Amino acid sequence: MAILYIIGTPIGNLGDLTYRAVEILKTADVVACEDTRRTLKLLSHLGIQVKLMSVRAQNERAAAEKVIALLDEGKTVAYASDAGTPALSDPGSALVRLVSAAGHSALPVPGPSAFAALVSVAGGTDKTVIFEGFLSPKEGRRRSRLRELLDTGAAFVLYESPFRILKLLKDLAELESTRYVCVGREMTKVHEEYRRGSAEEIFAYFEEKNRQIGEFSLYVSGKKLN
Repeated sequence: MAILYIIGTPIGNLGDLTYRAVEILKTADVVACEDTRRTLKLLSHLGIQVKLMSVRAQNERAAAEKVIALLDEGKTVAYASDAGTPALSDPGSALVRLVSAAGHSALPVPGPSAFAALVSVAGGTDKTVIFEGFLSPKEGRRRSRLRELLDTGAAFVLYESPFRILKLLKDLAELESTRYVCVGREMTKVHEEYRRGSAEEIFAYFEEKNRQIGEFSLYVSGKKLN
């Protein structure tokens, strides 16, 4: 039976790719990916040569029909987003839904995830953790949704770019200055850094020059810092 494999790929350190993921990438007939250039670099590093096809947010539904056609032919297809686990702030959800509706299997190949990586070192004691991903770049919508998340009383995880991280941290400090926060910057990469403290302390730290470089993940606890 033809299978679509959903593969978690490294968020920084290439050594985090699992043995199983490597074997599936080696044996797949086609590797569908969010960005063929990014995935080609990973495959070249592994010495793998395979046909690539683009399945990104802008063409996911149309591209899914091509994937289904390949599966109808008995081909094995692997899907990888740019980094981490597909469908978590990345394309993949629509692809899986359409492939499943067409009668084919979509199986996970667990691997790197910025969400799971951050939660594992956040030091939070919350039982419930909401995955939100990226908030709106528009100030009003961002602050409104942030307020809603804070009011749930649960922890939540956000992603943010270096261009908007200070705006997000400032909003958080103004809305709930004593909430416990853990920020992961450039996770698993050379300049990996984790900072833990109150929302106010975290904002002050990253406000300093040259501390807004890289990709950011934030764990915001539902509890205040004692």
